[in-house]
Amino acid sequence: MLLENALVGLLQLVVAIIFAVLALYIGFSVLGKITKDIDEEKELAKGNVAVGIIVAAVFVAIAIVVESGVKGLSAGISKALSVGILSADGMIAIGLSVAQLVLGIALAVGAIYLALNILDKLTKGVEEFEELKKGNVAVALEMAGVIIAVAVIIQSGVLGITAALL
Repeated sequence: MLLENALVGLLQLVVAIIFAVLALYIGFSVLGKITKDIDEEKELAKGNVAVGIIVAAVFVAIAIVVESGVKGLSAGISKALSVGILSADGMIAIGLSVAQLVLGIALAVGAIYLALNILDKLTKGVEEFEELKKGNVAVALEMAGVIIAVAVIIQSGVLGITAALL
């Protein structure tokens, strides 16, 4: 029983790492599309702190949401073990929990994209992306706050999906 629990825990860890890396890669790629004419890698290499803040905020936001998805995955695997991992109910539980995690990643990235575009439209007097290029830390902090706030709110929704599905 102890060995079985350790193997399940190890499986959960490996799956969580894979999804975390995938989510961070997707988030960084989508950020590149949101930030218009900013080459994040070049700006980071130049030491642009403002761009670094935004990249960090996206990574933290995605981690917040993926963490709730991993909880759902753990719940799905636990349910599958209790009903028989290879049974129809067990396979459905695992499938639903993986789908919920993927949905959580998509919601996080989509919400960040939407929030930054809405922020850009609401603050007509400030060209956020141009200010980031200039290294404006105040604007970066404003944007980072929006990104992380959206992630915290999305996290609740992802946890709600887990509760509804499992």
